[in-house]
Amino acid sequence: MENISLAPEIYQAFGLDRNRFVAKRFGHGYINRTYLLQSYHGKTFLPEGEAYILQKINTQVFTDPDAVASNYRLAAGFLKQHHPDYLFVAPLRTVDAKEYCIWNDEYWRLLPYIPHTVALDAATAPEQAYEAARQFGRLTRYLHDAPLHQFQIVIPNFHNLTLRYSQLQEAIRSAREERREYAEELIEGFLDYSSIAIHFEEIKTEKSFPDRIVHHDAKMNNVLLDEKTFKGVCVIDMDTLMPGKIISDLGDMIRTYVSPVSEEERDFSKIEIRTQYFDALIQGYLDELRDLLTPVEKQSLFYAGLFMTYMQGIRFLTDFLNEDVYYPIQYPEHNFYRAKNQFVLLQQLMSRQDELKAIIQKHLHA
Repeated sequence: MENISLAPEIYQAFGLDRNRFVAKRFGHGYINRTYLLQSYHGKTFLPEGEAYILQKINTQVFTDPDAVASNYRLAAGFLKQHHPDYLFVAPLRTVDAKEYCIWNDEYWRLLPYIPHTVALDAATAPEQAYEAARQFGRLTRYLHDAPLHQFQIVIPNFHNLTLRYSQLQEAIRSAREERREYAEELIEGFLDYSSIAIHFEEIKTEKSFPDRIVHHDAKMNNVLLDEKTFKGVCVIDMDTLMPGKIISDLGDMIRTYVSPVSEEERDFSKIEIRTQYFDALIQGYLDELRDLLTPVEKQSLFYAGLFMTYMQGIRFLTDFLNEDVYYPIQYPEHNFYRAKNQFVLLQQLMSRQDELKAIIQKHLHA
């Protein structure tokens, strides 16, 4: 029986009997380290017994855990008051009523485990894309009237494309000649699409393009689906929940749901736009937000996919030029191929824009 040894003080902080639980690594997240605490009797797990999700917060990414905890607390309180039936997976308090415990300068939090659900790493059916997109849209809709000014920015400039473009330009100037020459064609390709970054500047100053509370990491595995029906249950991993633009969530869904392969794929012939998945996620998102969005937001829905794909691509390229200081790599050209993957996806989106915009218009007027 697998049992990862965790400090007894962590269990004690949350009032748990260490001897009643087995801890094992859980999920495929790269930021926080996550464990499933599962109760057992003798050598038998209890399927309907107590279970929790325990996470060690990555304080190199989330440098202010109090800000993350505050946003969780604000969202949970607002939803409990205004949408009491909504399942919001919020951290459980320690025995001394804190939102996390600190042990050996590490920050730990405990969340309830939601049984009979799954978090998929990728959508394998359009219906799954629909359910996930609808859950992200519902979260933003339910938090529409929440006090936006009270939510804190947990990662400054997280989706600031202006900054990311500036970082790329600096990386081009300072890169070793060998790396710059290796990536020359790809650099020129991304620079040719600089209008995407320019348009982001226009959005930032457009008063009718409001900030909303958005998730900022709207991937498939941040939604729980019913393990049998695959109907949406709730959104999870709210660390990046903060004020932002809808193009962050919708763009990340388009970037990660529509192609059958991830950003790790090196066979670029496998990258394609799955129209049914695009149709499903747009419908799911707009089924929740159609009546809430401003005209300028509605005009940005296709741009959202370009925005996130372009930004992620230039972040990979910047890291390659900077000698791979941010994203972990498994081989020397890893970040280069990630960037090229995203460039191919960007080109695919651009080449299909008339068709994709027609799908968006269909669902805007449904």
